[in-house]
Amino acid sequence: MIPLCVPEISGNEWKYIKECLDTGWVSSAGSYVDLFEKKFESYLQVESAVVTMNGTSAIALAIQTLGIGHGDEVIVPSMTFIASVNPIRYVGAEPVFVDIAPDTWVMDVNKIEELITAKTKAIIPVHIYGNVVDMEPLMEIAERNNLYIIEDATEALGAEYKTSNGKWHKAGTIGHFGIFSFNGNKLITTGAGGMLITNNRDFGMKAKYLSNQAKTAANNGSFYHEEIGYNYRMPNILAAMGVAQLEKIDEYMEKKLEHANIYNNLLQEVSGIQLPVEKKNVKNAYWLYSILIDEKYGLARDNLIKKLEADGIASRPFFMAIHQMRPYKNYRNGRMEVTNEIVAKGINLPSSVGLSENEIRYICDSLKG
Repeated sequence: MIPLCVPEISGNEWKYIKECLDTGWVSSAGSYVDLFEKKFESYLQVESAVVTMNGTSAIALAIQTLGIGHGDEVIVPSMTFIASVNPIRYVGAEPVFVDIAPDTWVMDVNKIEELITAKTKAIIPVHIYGNVVDMEPLMEIAERNNLYIIEDATEALGAEYKTSNGKWHKAGTIGHFGIFSFNGNKLITTGAGGMLITNNRDFGMKAKYLSNQAKTAANNGSFYHEEIGYNYRMPNILAAMGVAQLEKIDEYMEKKLEHANIYNNLLQEVSGIQLPVEKKNVKNAYWLYSILIDEKYGLARDNLIKKLEADGIASRPFFMAIHQMRPYKNYRNGRMEVTNEIVAKGINLPSSVGLSENEIRYICDSLKG
């Protein structure tokens, strides 16, 4: 079976993890925790990075750092993994769902302002499957309405966005916060884990403080807690793996782009298949190579998934619309026609870093046949 997306472990992971085991530094107090944060700051060229146990806790930490809570609203797309939405409810705030763009499948910035009310405190743009939300007009909307932007870039590590001044920015570095996940299927992995990044040093200090139980050392060596904190810190043993993975990130990104180009070339003439779009001001990271299947293809999306499975190829439908799920049916949303259409047509194809050209050709032959 050709898997959907599995980790690539080919660097110093064993060496660094063994050092943690040999020295006994396996909890969140080890040196690799700080080193991973510093290396990540350097890679993204940001002021502050704060490790967390997963991407979900990183989103929660950003929301908690901003003091968002009961009575507040946060605008978020409906076609995303549930982790983009659940942390809004953790603090008692309410999600407001916005539609996506038909070409890029990410948040439609043109449909946001009609959803803003006096209760709106933040917007969470989600960079789906490696593509990037149109961030420059989104930041202008946020500035006009005094809102915070929490970029969920968990699927877009390595992607870039060019602003009107010609400067390229890494996904996650444009908003007030950027969020990343290091789950086993991400570009780099720590098995579990996440990262919050920000260019606001005060936000970074507050987030790190809250992530470590809001702990302050007392004069007698004990701990004092000024606020309610959270146990979000990543253990040293996972951070060690993160440092090793980060050393290979440019190589991994090169492979992802190479694979996307092969897919594009082999599938561009297939009737009924819409390929992923890369706008001129975006460098797509192609976390998962994703396509749409329409009626011209001659086979329904779910039936195609079954056919691929029979051919030994793993695939996955797009995320289901969260605004239609039981816990979120009663929350406010805008016009969701595009979301409803795209979730019914989308399919993710195998996208592991270690995928071979022959495997991609086999997958494309299956799609053509």
